[in-house]
Amino acid sequence: MTSTTRPPASGARTAHPEHLGHVIFIAAAAAMGGFLFGYDSAVINGAVEAIRGRYDIGSAALAQVIAIALIGCAVGAATAGRIADRIGRIRCMQIASVLFTISAVGSALPFALWDLAFWRIIGGFAIGMASVIGPAYIAEVAPAAYRGRLGSFQQAAIVIGIAISQLVNWGILNAAGGDQRGKLMGLEAWQVMLGVMVIPAVLYGLLSFAIPESPRFLISAGRDARAREVLKEVEGDEIDLDARVAEIEHAMKSEHKSTFKDLLGGGFFFKPIVWVGIGLSVFQQFVGINVAFYYSSTLWQSVGVDPSQSFFYSFTTSIINIIGTVIAMIFVDRIGRRPLALIGSVGMAIGLALEAWAFSYDLVDGKLPGTQGWVALIAAHVFVLFFALSWGVVVWVFLGEMFPNKIRAAALGVAASAQWIANWAITASFPSLADWNLSATYVIYTIFAALSIPFVLKYVKETKGKALEEMG
Repeated sequence: MTSTTRPPASGARTAHPEHLGHVIFIAAAAAMGGFLFGYDSAVINGAVEAIRGRYDIGSAALAQVIAIALIGCAVGAATAGRIADRIGRIRCMQIASVLFTISAVGSALPFALWDLAFWRIIGGFAIGMASVIGPAYIAEVAPAAYRGRLGSFQQAAIVIGIAISQLVNWGILNAAGGDQRGKLMGLEAWQVMLGVMVIPAVLYGLLSFAIPESPRFLISAGRDARAREVLKEVEGDEIDLDARVAEIEHAMKSEHKSTFKDLLGGGFFFKPIVWVGIGLSVFQQFVGINVAFYYSSTLWQSVGVDPSQSFFYSFTTSIINIIGTVIAMIFVDRIGRRPLALIGSVGMAIGLALEAWAFSYDLVDGKLPGTQGWVALIAAHVFVLFFALSWGVVVWVFLGEMFPNKIRAAALGVAASAQWIANWAITASFPSLADWNLSATYVIYTIFAALSIPFVLKYVKETKGKALEEMG
């Protein structure tokens, strides 16, 4: 499933002000999938220690339950495009909404550890679908003049979803007396945390009935009359509808359907540019960013912070994530992708190194010494800020721009798959690594942050201001 990069026909370059509000509503509704992406990814942070206690499992088994959702993510992302091309973008959103709802209910009411893992796979599949459908739908519906800003709704929704999940977890924990396994509404607190996702999941489904199908899909399905109605809704009354429909049809016919075979070449199986994309994806995950979102409550509790405060720190980290994302959105087109990535790499390396230093000290009365405790807390926020204002946004921008037209779709799919696999590797390994040596674990993440600097300098070319046709 791809969207045309051709400019709209004359007269369709901007939406009239009276239509802009409607277009914003459509984009925001589609971005609810991004909100659920962020929410479902991070909500497990509040349940990690409770799951460990409830099922009496070690770090290795716990890590698999937390990380297994990422397997579903990879499958969902890989299949969503084909599903959407077959049955439509809106139907795909509705399927994702149902899967999110089923996952929330099942995760809140598990019979045993194995079915909790199964419901997390279902939720992961929905996350994978949402990660593909939202941006593609917005790109296909949004008028060209607003496409970049409306497209950023997806990333903004993801980081807001992460923050809201941590705020909800904190509120539920306090309502349960600070105990993740405390009773609340007849369930343990962690079960309520996972079950609350039913609310945004159902809202996502309801909103999908209030927005139109993508004109691109409608035309591909031979429903030109409805496509004209939607184009008129989002681009205004004065556009030449026949010209717009003809333009979309022409773009669809002329598109090259890239395949995996197109990526082969060079001395190391893939073409060099594909390896650069894979490298960007792997570095983005190997700095350990998702440890901050999946395990931060556990991390702070392991160095003596009480559960209620650890949940609050998880929330403040998510707010810093939002601030960093906004900074990236402001500067990515002003100073460029490459400088922003380098600034982020330096900041992340410093933050991670300080965390490694702080965690190297022995606990005193179950807590880090005062100075080291504050350094660890501040450094964690510094790390998330520099990640969010750089690699969190820039990698996706690079992956959307850096590949030649002929291989863009297939190369982006390979790079995205590499990102899910790297995410799984970090998520599955952290509990065991932390049990082994928490400081050394952060040294490893610091090394990857530092290595990303020469990687960007040597292999990554700036894409700011270049037409997609110039990429080669």
